Amino acid sequence: MKTLLKIIVAIVIVLLIAMFAVGKDYHFEKSIVINAPADKVYQNISSMKAFNQWNPWMKLDPNMKIDYSGNSGQVGDQYCWDGNDDAGAGCHIITALVPNKKQSAKMLFTRPFESDATSNIVLTPQGNSTKVTWDMDCEFDYPMNLMTVFMDGQMDKSYGEGLAALKALSEK
Repeated sequence: MKTLLKIIVAIVIVLLIAMFAVGKDYHFEKSIVINAPADKVYQNISSMKAFNQWNPWMKLDPNMKIDYSGNSGQVGDQYCWDGNDDAGAGCHIITALVPNKKQSAKMLFTRPFESDATSNIVLTPQGNSTKVTWDMDCEFDYPMNLMTVFMDGQMDKSYGEGLAALKALSEK
């Protein structure tokens, strides 16, 4: 019994150390080079309707309810979604636009858990091509921050799919 108690205490100590070592802040980013000028790529990121043409999470629920509001292509342009358990629910709101350079947004998640994040899509001209860097920043309370250890793989897959779809759309 003492051995089992020591093992349990050791596991708890390791989890506590990991929890504080990981920290609360999470950052992810991924880039791709698109063979199209920045102004053409910008057309596909400058409104929520355009964003949803390549948004990888739209595929999670073909029956997802989407409600657009605000002025399309302007700060405040947003969509709110309510989907199945995979898609969850929340709102995605444009907070800043710099023509042909950047779109910033805030994501408010209401289901499966309440959370918020910020995101940027930055366009950097490279000759006749455009480097697109898509990032996300959020903060997780303890002990939920431990799940960030497993998030990079899923984020890499989702952001990779989204950027590949943006590339295909922009290179048409």
